[in-house]
Amino acid sequence: MTPDCRSDPRRAPRPGWVRALVLPLFVLAASCPGSTPRPTEFAETISTLSEPGGYFDTDNLISNERSYLHAVSDLRAAGVRGGVYLGVGPGQNFSYIAEIDAELAFIVDIRRDNVLQHLIYKALFEVSENRTAFLARLTGRPVPAVAGGASAPIDSIVAALDRSPPTNASAEAARTAISRAIRGFGLALEPGDLETIARFHDEFIRYGLDLRFRSHGRAPQTYYPTLRDLVLEVDREGGRASYLATEERYLRVRRLQLDDRVLPVVADLAGDTALPAIGEWLEERGLRVTAFYTSNVEFYLYGDRKFPRFVENLEALPLAEDAVLIKSFFRGFQGSHPMQVPGYYSTQLVQDAHALLEGWRSGSWRSYWDIVTRGLVTPETTVPDEARDPAPVSASR
Repeated sequence: MTPDCRSDPRRAPRPGWVRALVLPLFVLAASCPGSTPRPTEFAETISTLSEPGGYFDTDNLISNERSYLHAVSDLRAAGVRGGVYLGVGPGQNFSYIAEIDAELAFIVDIRRDNVLQHLIYKALFEVSENRTAFLARLTGRPVPAVAGGASAPIDSIVAALDRSPPTNASAEAARTAISRAIRGFGLALEPGDLETIARFHDEFIRYGLDLRFRSHGRAPQTYYPTLRDLVLEVDREGGRASYLATEERYLRVRRLQLDDRVLPVVADLAGDTALPAIGEWLEERGLRVTAFYTSNVEFYLYGDRKFPRFVENLEALPLAEDAVLIKSFFRGFQGSHPMQVPGYYSTQLVQDAHALLEGWRSGSWRSYWDIVTRGLVTPETTVPDEARDPAPVSASR
């Protein structure tokens, strides 16, 4: 996806909503020969807060957590609303953001490629006024006409896209729209960054809604969902609950994206700089974290003996009194989670963040099993004591 280096017709820069933090950009080379984009507050903020990227053995273009929307039921039951959202990974974050109607979101991930993918998403929200256009441009399809327009059910939108294969013209138009939007974000991207962005988008164009999660060096698993599965997934009550389920949910996220209030940051959850810096940044502005989606990162941190450092980083965040952690448990050789929904390999959990901190610091939580079974926030997801196992539990992706 070669950037268009002509004058940028994008709308004029927005008024700043945060105090600019002027430090070197996290990427240094210009995206167009002989030109350097003017840094925006969006670019300066994520550049300032990011730390050097790390490795994880997956492209992570989409989630492998088919159960991800089950957490929406718990968030709704617990009354989690507003505030600051933190989360790892790609597009599943938007569904949690839409559900709690967050005021600000940080997408934190050890992979720097995750920041690049979120630039694609930000560009798509910028140029797509509705869900149909968003999904069409993500997959390089012509934007189809859908009966019902903005109020159409997501099933109808998906069916219309399935009948609308990509053309050379539609794919190139989507690439051009995204590359031009990304130029306006103020990040000076290296050629390698642009190649990664193009490669990621081309994967969506090539596979469309059939795109599956992939990992490196491991065979694909039968339980890996497709993009179509994730878009059409339901909450525990059986209702469509993704950010694309209704136009209202989509527009909640789009509003944040247009206001530069979804900030992707390179951050190791057990790192020394990024999460503490985000905590200080939020504290200075009197902002509180209401929800933190960690996926199953805690499993890896626990296995690598880095979990205590994550706890320190969590303590450094200004947490709301009712702050929660959204996490995933994957069935391993020691069995499934007591709260697993039949037919799902993964289990989604919502946990009182303060309960985790208290349990870990007091020494009463001694294993990974404790970390994923205690302090769950609603009666429907409370694991009985007899189901507890003090031994660490092995999980898999």
